[in-house]
Amino acid sequence: MELPSLLLTATPILLLAIYLYQKLRFKLPPGPRPWPVVGNLYDIKPVRFRCFHEWSQTYGPIISVWFGSTLNVVVSNTELAKEVLKEHDQQLADRHRSRSAAKFSRDGTDLIWADYGPHYVKVRKVCTLELFSPKRLEALRPIREDEVTSMVESIYKDNFTNPENEGKSILVKKYLGAVAFNNITRLAFGKRFMNDEGIINDQGKEFKEIVANGLKLGASLAMAEHIQWLRWLFPLDEAAFAKHSARRDRLTRAIMEEHTLARQKSGEKQHFVDALLTLQEKYDLSEDTIIGLLWDMITAGMDTTAISVEWAMAELIKNPRVQQKAQEELDRVIGYERVMTEADFSNLPYLQCVAKEALRLHPPTPLMLPHRANANVKIGGYDIPKGSNVHVNVWAVARDPKMWKDPLEFRPERFLEEDVDMKGHDYRLLPFGAGRRVCPGAQLGINLVTSMLGHLLHHFNWVPPNGMTIKDINMEENPGLVTYMRSPLQAVPTPRLPSQLYKRAASEI
Repeated sequence: MELPSLLLTATPILLLAIYLYQKLRFKLPPGPRPWPVVGNLYDIKPVRFRCFHEWSQTYGPIISVWFGSTLNVVVSNTELAKEVLKEHDQQLADRHRSRSAAKFSRDGTDLIWADYGPHYVKVRKVCTLELFSPKRLEALRPIREDEVTSMVESIYKDNFTNPENEGKSILVKKYLGAVAFNNITRLAFGKRFMNDEGIINDQGKEFKEIVANGLKLGASLAMAEHIQWLRWLFPLDEAAFAKHSARRDRLTRAIMEEHTLARQKSGEKQHFVDALLTLQEKYDLSEDTIIGLLWDMITAGMDTTAISVEWAMAELIKNPRVQQKAQEELDRVIGYERVMTEADFSNLPYLQCVAKEALRLHPPTPLMLPHRANANVKIGGYDIPKGSNVHVNVWAVARDPKMWKDPLEFRPERFLEEDVDMKGHDYRLLPFGAGRRVCPGAQLGINLVTSMLGHLLHHFNWVPPNGMTIKDINMEENPGLVTYMRSPLQAVPTPRLPSQLYKRAASEI
């Protein structure tokens, strides 16, 4: 028998033997019956977190799902989330790295894809104490306020300086995406690649092409990632990954060199690239780690903010009572003669609750990134073998009727009645995760989401497009790691402040 035929015959038998061995040796969580070789891959519906939630209604709040020969355990309630993210956090703090993630992160030399160990602890410390410290976030506040007021100015210019556009609906995502893009590139690289007219410069085009190419390369390996014996049919294109990495590094090094020269002329800067370069010696950071951390911030911060605000705006349009109540608070605190700043947040409790309620119902990463078990561990009375992946369905946790009254209702008042932390200390609400792998940029994300919502509500009234009712707004999600709206939100804005307040508050930081 030829070797390929022998492999095709023997490998499924071997995988079945491994599955039966684990089934007999361990008390695994219940779940849908896996098929030989592919496991449950063909049973999983495209929007995975909803599919896993449906299965949890049948099998219970902890389930086994087989991606090929790899066991994935999904937990869907607060008690089990706490076991995963607090009580057994250290044993579940490693990362599953696909072949593409391993290539992009140079085997975990960054933060997001690093296994738990001395390297992770070191770079985590850099992020917590240096990059996302309250002092640095405050120093970079002018950038955030610049970009949010630029968004307001763009909406006003595009729709109210030309009478033909008045009363027409806008694609909300277009304006939110520009804020997220400009904000994260300025925070990380000190670069505004896009001008006020939305035109991207050459360096920005290169940046966007690198991001798009990275997504394309990752997607090309999807099936073979889960069925290891098929990998010889889907070999890693080493040349394509090497070319992508070289291109990414070339752009990043050019920006790093620009900043080094600028610092020599004008002293210390607050952007993340400057911080990392000045801290390189103190923390013994390799160039790979600096580049990896910068791109981690780009990856984690670019889409998630825009996604969160788009969902929040959809909920506010569907719930005019909430929109009006938030605007009444803004009018009372800010008035009609100035614009909101982040310094006003503490006097806008209802606005903060609106942001929190949007993140409860629509967490941008509903399954978080999977945690990998570095030892055998028990969760909910079941065995989780070493090497398994564990997912917390934070979407399901935040909609659990045992924990939340009327969980499907968009009701920000619930957070005035009871203050619920969302930065990893209360396991009912986990949009940023918790434990050792909690998102270090949580406060930055909260500030930007709150600021964008506040400005959009203070400056404009929002209604559905002509011919649509609030019931026509599609609240389904696109499949994927992050929860884009399946039908991007279209809405009609109407100005509610004097025209002179629709100006960008430009900052040169």
